[in-house]
Amino acid sequence: MTAIVYIVVLGGALVFILGSIARAVRYARQPIHLRWELYPVPHEDPGRVRHGGSRYEEGDWWAKPGEFHLLGELRFMVPEMLFLKGLWEFNRPLWYRSFPFHFGLYLLVGTLGLVVLAALLDVWAPTLMGGTLGLGLHWLYTGTGLVGAILAFTGAGLLLQRRLTAEDLKPYTAPADIFNLCWFLVAIGCLLAGHLLKGPDAPGTVTILRAVLSGDPTVRIPGLLGVGLILSALLTAYIPFTHMSHFIAKYFTYHAIRWDDRPYRPGSRIEKKLAEYLTYRPTWSARHVGADGARTWAEVATGSPAEGGKR
Repeated sequence: MTAIVYIVVLGGALVFILGSIARAVRYARQPIHLRWELYPVPHEDPGRVRHGGSRYEEGDWWAKPGEFHLLGELRFMVPEMLFLKGLWEFNRPLWYRSFPFHFGLYLLVGTLGLVVLAALLDVWAPTLMGGTLGLGLHWLYTGTGLVGAILAFTGAGLLLQRRLTAEDLKPYTAPADIFNLCWFLVAIGCLLAGHLLKGPDAPGTVTILRAVLSGDPTVRIPGLLGVGLILSALLTAYIPFTHMSHFIAKYFTYHAIRWDDRPYRPGSRIEKKLAEYLTYRPTWSARHVGADGARTWAEVATGSPAEGGKR
């Protein structure tokens, strides 16, 4: 059992990292998206952002270098990522279910970071870990782990209940949505129960992590906790290959679509990319467009849809 836990946990972490990198590279290589052209853009000048404007208000904007304000983006991104601000404003009933699920997952990720820190300090500075610092870290990652697991479990249950009962969500609910939420419930439930029910002689969280990283065969992981670790590791490896990887897509949605306000200039990278795209031969099921794979995008775009894409 112990060896299986080690292999699955390390393998799951590796697959998650490689899968996430592959997904991000794939998104980054996609053609330039149609811009939303919605203002204000958070990285604009704060004065213009306040009244909803942009640099295009200036008649000679093309002669001036663009400004980039990272703080403006962070002011928008942090509340959206951590607290689902958009969902709170536009779909409050769903926020009450989705926020505890996502925030619980954030706490669990943070807990993992704290456990890794504690494990490293336990090796490099055992004297510090034997004192107040070690005790403080123990209570901190224990608290964040328990609260995170309870929130994520509760949120997953509430989301599952809504998926199964809400009539307005039925057209958008696929079997995979139900399967994913059930997997979260079982994995987190086993982890939580395994931690709470383990005996006093069972290894602690830091000990288990050190054993996984070192391959120590002498550490005996309780059965239910081991099942929870295996299910969680498999779920982690599975996430980058599903729509649950939206945490990666969200970055590109904002920075490559909503906030991409780079000007189109002669000889620029954008011009070269668009010239390349116009040579593509798209296919589309809408016959009136005439995108049959034989015509270039330039021919389709300059044709008349009313005449089946022909002039």
